[in-house]
Amino acid sequence: MTTIARQHVDWGGLNKWTAHTTEQALAIQRIPAPTFFEADRARYVAAAFAEVGLRQIDSDTLHNVYGLLPGRTRAALLVTAHTDTVFDSATVLDAVHRDDGTITAPGLGDNSIGVAALISLAQFVREQGFTLPCDVHFVATTREEGLGDLGGMRAAFDRLRAQVGAVVNLEGLALGHIYNAGIAVRRLRIQTSADGGHSWLHFGQPSAIHTLMELGARIAHMRPPQQPRTTYNIGWITGGQSINSIASRAEMLLDLRSEQAGALAALEREVRQIVNEARSSKVDVLVEVIGDRPAGMIAPSHALVRAAADALSAVGIRGVLEAGSTDGNIPLAAGCPTVTVGVTRGGNAHRIDEYIETAPIADGLRQIALLVFEACHLVASGVIAKGA
Repeated sequence: MTTIARQHVDWGGLNKWTAHTTEQALAIQRIPAPTFFEADRARYVAAAFAEVGLRQIDSDTLHNVYGLLPGRTRAALLVTAHTDTVFDSATVLDAVHRDDGTITAPGLGDNSIGVAALISLAQFVREQGFTLPCDVHFVATTREEGLGDLGGMRAAFDRLRAQVGAVVNLEGLALGHIYNAGIAVRRLRIQTSADGGHSWLHFGQPSAIHTLMELGARIAHMRPPQQPRTTYNIGWITGGQSINSIASRAEMLLDLRSEQAGALAALEREVRQIVNEARSSKVDVLVEVIGDRPAGMIAPSHALVRAAADALSAVGIRGVLEAGSTDGNIPLAAGCPTVTVGVTRGGNAHRIDEYIETAPIADGLRQIALLVFEACHLVASGVIAKGA
């Protein structure tokens, strides 16, 4: 690495920084933030941004929180972490369990520790007392999970894209992984409707639920290609009025994914053919697109990917390249160099017993700082803009 990261950074306060990040993550984790309802958590993050000295702090209508760390040039790096969680407002969040080397709490790894790292990174740079080569925009995004369809990142990137030369996205549980590719994701709502009726008196009349189950069974027997990796999942089914009523309405939510947009389109065509064959004069079937995450990637040889690998190597970790669905999909699809990296290790994401490992956090934070320093240098010097 060619920047100040090698020569002028004092890592002596890293232990304090690590402990502070962990406690900050727990404070964030206790604030409910279901997708579309991130306002309370956004207010906390905005106050934290102000406390660590970021400038031009602002929130938009989607509850994205923005803060600026001015650099020596107006070229800019965007650093992001999403605030929303998969847990609804009724989930008990304060049942935190500390064990030997782990902390268990819903949403702590995905993505409270990522948001806390975002705040700590800004604090650490400020405490070092130096000015980075480029502006760094810190954004805590919303609507990354579920049906949010990366809405927060879409809005944030649209707002800043004219200034931003590269993006570093933080996910809590991805330490050691470098996401340089965003997979294509298509999400569908499939609805069936019929006249319905009484289960005894009108037996034999079409049922919206029966039709949906038959349709779902056909979908479950689809065989997508293994290369490029292509998947599907029926994640939600609902409908009907009562146990003794022939259902007049039912619906399912279907998640389709692929490493290549063409394979995803082929899978969706197969689904729509199944839907068309399920329609009849007495049962209607509708398909609605409720999510569309675009695909994109940068080459393993790209300067930003090499910087991410070097940052991990500097803390003794060999990085592994990955493809996935993250906020990084949006800038990647727009041709903006982007990597997603992690803060620590853990497991059981999206479950109540989700946990993080505490020991790797120090290495995770240091690799994030090293990556951001180097990425800022690449942006300011024009290396990334030249496609290196």
